[in-house]
Amino acid sequence: MSLFRPLGARRPFPSRHGPRVLAVLALLGLLGLLVAGPVIAWSALGHKLVGELAQRHLRPAANAEVARLLAGEPDPTLAGIATWADTMRDRDPDRFKQTSRWHYVNLSSDSCRYSPERDCKDGQCVIGAIATQRAILADHSQPLAARRDALKFLVHLVGDIHQPLHANARNDQGGNRYQISLRTDIEPEAYARDRYVGGIMGTNLHSVWDYYVLAERGLDLRQYAARLDREPWPPVMDASAKTPASWAGESCGLTELRGLYPSENGKEVHKLDRGYSEQHRALAEQRIRIAAYRLATLLNETLAPE
Repeated sequence: MSLFRPLGARRPFPSRHGPRVLAVLALLGLLGLLVAGPVIAWSALGHKLVGELAQRHLRPAANAEVARLLAGEPDPTLAGIATWADTMRDRDPDRFKQTSRWHYVNLSSDSCRYSPERDCKDGQCVIGAIATQRAILADHSQPLAARRDALKFLVHLVGDIHQPLHANARNDQGGNRYQISLRTDIEPEAYARDRYVGGIMGTNLHSVWDYYVLAERGLDLRQYAARLDREPWPPVMDASAKTPASWAGESCGLTELRGLYPSENGKEVHKLDRGYSEQHRALAEQRIRIAAYRLATLLNETLAPE
């Protein structure tokens, strides 16, 4: 989920500025809205939660194969490699550019039905990428490095496809062009600090879903995973949705059925506060748990078929 890195939190700036300073701050906030860049995936926390929960439910043989494939990694766990496909943005930008279309799928604007020819030409979307990387992981004739990378991609992409805005049917780059003025106590890192003025973050709807909906609960990975793993397993979900295409269809449908695009009296809303996160967090957590279950199932079937 990563463009986002671990962030600190602090109280909003106090409102004690004069009129001229407030005008400057307002202008900076507007500029922040205009330049807020796209975000690729769930935040690091979201992806790590998917990996952590999935690994808790692997068969012993699958877990052993994961350990063999990830031997030598700084953190040889599914949570530890869950953000690798995003961190290539900085570490290997050429490869990231080649794989950037694997993180999402743009479905038809008039429905959430998937057409491979229209929506995933040459397999260049999250649906096609999951299929391709799973085939590489299952192929023991492939070099270990290729299978290791395939595992890393799968952990990440299964998380991506369950973030509703990664399979959007609107023509707004998955909410990246839906600008948001977000009141939040969470201060960004230096690279985005010019978008945070007076406790207001200039961002977009995709970023709100990628990061703030989960982060504003205020739990770290260990605390959050323990909380989510106390819920019944498997999670409540459509048992007939067994393919990446059906998972993408679910995500697409949720953007409309659950009101992810904020509105009031039929009009778009572009100013949000933590109330939006509180309204939608249960859905986000449900998608995390469903993604973890489906990832565990995929890896069990691929690495340790019964």
